[in-house]
Amino acid sequence: MSLNESDLTVILADGAFPNGREALEYLEKADRVICCDGAARSLVAYGREPDRIVGDLDSLSEEFKKRFADRIEHVSEQESNDLSKAFRYCREQGYKNIVILGATGKREDHTLGNLSLLSIYAESVPEIKIVTDYGYFTVAKQPGVFESFPGMQVSIVPLNGVAVVSSSGLKYAMDKLELKLWYQATLNEALADKFTLDFPENCELLLYRTFARK
Repeated sequence: MSLNESDLTVILADGAFPNGREALEYLEKADRVICCDGAARSLVAYGREPDRIVGDLDSLSEEFKKRFADRIEHVSEQESNDLSKAFRYCREQGYKNIVILGATGKREDHTLGNLSLLSIYAESVPEIKIVTDYGYFTVAKQPGVFESFPGMQVSIVPLNGVAVVSSSGLKYAMDKLELKLWYQATLNEALADKFTLDFPENCELLLYRTFARK
């Protein structure tokens, strides 16, 4: 995965703080870091201050509320989580190159919720990704060619019902495979620097791709 450094916005969620080389590279090169509520504590401990703190503030200490009073975007509604509040703030500011860190780990239910929300975010920011210490998640809303490298581990999960998928460039080829369950197209492997997926345009696929291990 190539790092697009142009006006890079990182949304830091309050899951496991990034530790992997690629994830930290995004954090280091970000033009701005928007923290989801309590994630500000972890960012400050890392040595960087948040550019904005967005959320209902239920996980933010009084000390931090005072320290960063001029950077807080308080959103009290409880219909969405802090990650969605931070994403909406980014879109209101016109940010288009967005990477989400800290969206996995700590609690599995939060991880599942955040991954499902990626589909909604991709409607307005198609290239948005959730980056972990090991790889990254994106959403494919239409068939096409996808970046990879030989040996990259690839998993494909249907997001909105049954998806009939064909592929090329993967070790375990799919030929109009009817994906109904999440596990069916996981643990595949790329054979070259790209692979293709063909599926109906009313389907959505969650793609997970690993980083190269050096």
